[in-house]
Amino acid sequence: MELYFAVPLVLVALLVAASGIAAIASGWVLPMRWNRHQIRRVRLHGYGQLTVAFALCWQVVVSSTALSDSGWADDVSLASVLTGIILMAVS
Repeated sequence: MELYFAVPLVLVALLVAASGIAAIASGWVLPMRWNRHQIRRVRLHGYGQLTVAFALCWQVVVSSTALSDSGWADDVSLASVLTGIILMAVS
């Protein structure tokens, strides 16, 4: 994976992970007009954000190592992203 693509992806993953940790620890969610009122279970939303952040970091690690040739590594990343999105949608 190219460095100009990996660095912003890791930074976005860190921001999503920080938001997820804040949601789990203190119940704080980013104040957006359309987002905040629809979230009923804040901790579940935080776990979904952490799952998405893990998937983004996993994709960077897989793409930059020898695991990029194996098909299961991409499947883990896809399953993690979908799981995180489902957790955030259910919350």
